[in-house]
Amino acid sequence: MTDGPSSPSKEAIRLTHILDAFHGTDGPKRFPVDITQLARECANIYKCPDPITEVIPANIRKFEGALIPGDSREKWAILYNNSLQSPGRIRFTQAHELGHYILHRHQQDQFECHAEDMLHLSTDERDMEAQADTFASYLLMPLNDFRKQVDDQNTVDLDVLGAAAERYGVSLTAAILKWLSYTEQRAVLAMSNDGYMDWAWSSDAAFKAGAFFRTRKETIEIPSGSLAANEEVAHDREGTEVAAHRWFKNAPKDLSLREMKISADNYDKVMTLLILPRHAPRLWDREENVE
Repeated sequence: MTDGPSSPSKEAIRLTHILDAFHGTDGPKRFPVDITQLARECANIYKCPDPITEVIPANIRKFEGALIPGDSREKWAILYNNSLQSPGRIRFTQAHELGHYILHRHQQDQFECHAEDMLHLSTDERDMEAQADTFASYLLMPLNDFRKQVDDQNTVDLDVLGAAAERYGVSLTAAILKWLSYTEQRAVLAMSNDGYMDWAWSSDAAFKAGAFFRTRKETIEIPSGSLAANEEVAHDREGTEVAAHRWFKNAPKDLSLREMKISADNYDKVMTLLILPRHAPRLWDREENVE
């Protein structure tokens, strides 16, 4: 996304600089970002006449979060679903709605965001939900700091990304998607349920190599012989070498990839992270392997 006026990344970086100056880039209170306090200060920072006065849980069963105006639109409230248990989901939801306040409140009367709007898998610059996600990602996980936490490690795995998630107070999914947004490694995240993919997301390098899955266009079964399909292994955070053709049928028989896995037994969901050889030439046909 181009950083023009009021772009999501530009506004998040602006607030990041303020937080860095206030707390110090490595101060004990720098992370996780206190969205409630920041939201209440935003009107002063931006010199706005319509402040956010409340950031509160609410009985909004149909929505993950909401940004709603008060009387005469002179004040705003950020609401998040009071059934949410994960602090990471709550924090990302709050930051997402703060993004709507800063970027979009003059374009729409109110915002009611579903669970699928959080971590919205869209690259459309005009999509307000994708913009709010970009804002939240940059604000909660500043890129320069994130790179220090992840890229300085010898090997990226779910332990490294999990440590980053803990530092920023976000979900592991949010931390992985942040890494995928900039890494030059060929990596793919797949979320599955009951043996079939719910959705998948590839790094740019993986996508250009043809390593992606078209989960929006077809039903894709988790391949047999993969770690994800192995019910005897609930978790593998460091990764196991698996034949690449298990996931990408056009891959050479002698090529392997590193597969990591976390199972959420309560929801019957499996998170899979695939990391392919960094310097291998393009090996897969885009029409065969699908996102």
